[in-house]
Amino acid sequence: MAERKFLVLFGSQTGTAQDMAERIGREAKRRRFQCRVEALDSYDVANLISELLVVFVCATTGQGDPPDNMKMFWRFLFRKNLPPGSLCQLDYAVLGLGDSSYPKFNFVAKKLHKRVLQLGGNPLLPVALGDDQHDLGPDAVVDPWLLALWDKILALYPLPPGLEIIGPDVRLPPKYTLHYLAEDSLHPEGGLLQPTAPRAVPSELHPFAARMVSNQRVTAESHFQDVRLIEFDVTGSGITFSAGDVVMIQPQNCPEDVQQFCQLLRLDPDRHFVLKPTEPGTALPALLPQPCTIRHLVTHYLDISCVPRRSFFELLSYFSTNELEREKLQEFSSAQGQEELYSYCNRPRRTTLEALWDFPHTTCAIPPEYLLDLIPRIRPRAFSIASSMLAHPDRIQILMAVVRYKTRLSKPRRGLCSTWLASLNPEQGDVRVPLWVKKGGMKFPADPDTPVIMIGPGTGVAPFRAAIQERAAQGRRGNCLFFGCRQKSKDFYCQIEWEELVTKGFLTLFTAFSRDQEEKVYVQHRIRENRRLVWELLGNGGAHVYLAG
Repeated sequence: MAERKFLVLFGSQTGTAQDMAERIGREAKRRRFQCRVEALDSYDVANLISELLVVFVCATTGQGDPPDNMKMFWRFLFRKNLPPGSLCQLDYAVLGLGDSSYPKFNFVAKKLHKRVLQLGGNPLLPVALGDDQHDLGPDAVVDPWLLALWDKILALYPLPPGLEIIGPDVRLPPKYTLHYLAEDSLHPEGGLLQPTAPRAVPSELHPFAARMVSNQRVTAESHFQDVRLIEFDVTGSGITFSAGDVVMIQPQNCPEDVQQFCQLLRLDPDRHFVLKPTEPGTALPALLPQPCTIRHLVTHYLDISCVPRRSFFELLSYFSTNELEREKLQEFSSAQGQEELYSYCNRPRRTTLEALWDFPHTTCAIPPEYLLDLIPRIRPRAFSIASSMLAHPDRIQILMAVVRYKTRLSKPRRGLCSTWLASLNPEQGDVRVPLWVKKGGMKFPADPDTPVIMIGPGTGVAPFRAAIQERAAQGRRGNCLFFGCRQKSKDFYCQIEWEELVTKGFLTLFTAFSRDQEEKVYVQHRIRENRRLVWELLGNGGAHVYLAG
């Protein structure tokens, strides 16, 4: 009888593909498979030739690009020298997650499916193309596809004699067990975020604890939107970047939310614990120290402010001791209950913490070891770097709008990272923020004579500030910027800096202040008015055009 091993590999940018991969992993365990779920880049791709059964779950990002955690796998898979039959013993299926409003809809999944087929793999099913634009999200495609997939797989790999599928009424064990430590066995804890040793360039696994130098509001106090120009000191980090690159920032939950969460779940924030994997071979969460306090776990790791997914309600239903709450949780996790879940969670942007408030009997019964299965980790946030190393050595600046908006819920919605950063005051002591830098999608021309037309309304101007600073420092003059905002007196970011560059001859600036006159004027109107110049730069100058929102 064929060995019943099952591998789920995912490429995920925002966590949706990972969530889906873990769901497939749970369904595999219910069907008595030995199952591993791994990110594509943490899997040793050389082992793929000996795998028998693999499901790939991958998102498509940007303009048909693979997610960050499958880029190495992607390069390997498309090597010209891979022999055509090398995956001939592999049964596989590909589940794609994409958004049909983009031209390269599910490009990565389609290309992966085709490439594994070329290398001799046996597809169990046609590729599934989950679509964010569907009213029910990707589940509309995924649910029926998974039913068909399990039929196929169980025909090839039947259940061992005498074993049944583990029914939906049985709770699966957690990924990790949590062991509290006796308080007297502890050494006093150092700062949990140590500045990284200079051994490695900072990365997601080893962020640099950068000192915040300044945090300045750049919109008028009377303006509805709070926008900040924030500067970090990265001296000694080994970080280098150029215009168009992106800084990744790892945010944290606010102390009030952490306190509320601990009260709701009856957790002592100061207790120390260690984690042990339930199954051998499962890696511990890379970003958690061992031992760790509950406070550190909830502050730095658990994303209690994200909008919970269907899988959250499914797992929560197992802990419910209250019949009414359990019925509601089961409805939210069923295929039929997805519209109801959408209007409860996604439409009003209800957070995980708020959802827990609504199920108090269930919440106080959550076993702590299930927290890491229940709540995803806090994802880093990306910001365009708004400064150049040539103008500001050892510094990184960002231009950040503080996210705050209303839904039908009484409390305004707030962005986790922007609210946290805005609350930090470097004048009140040493403020540290974990960050690292990533290559951006914008490349500015190497030839100094190529003119550049940049269209950057609002905070979209950030990468162009970096580019203009860099190009001015190199003595390049062909810089043309179209900037738009609401009012000259309220949200004209970096006005003095632009005006100085115009005076020195480094910048041609066109502004559109949409609310400063009766009829609204936007950047596209200014482009149309200056069409002769734009055409001249494009036609004769070979200009590059950049647009950021």
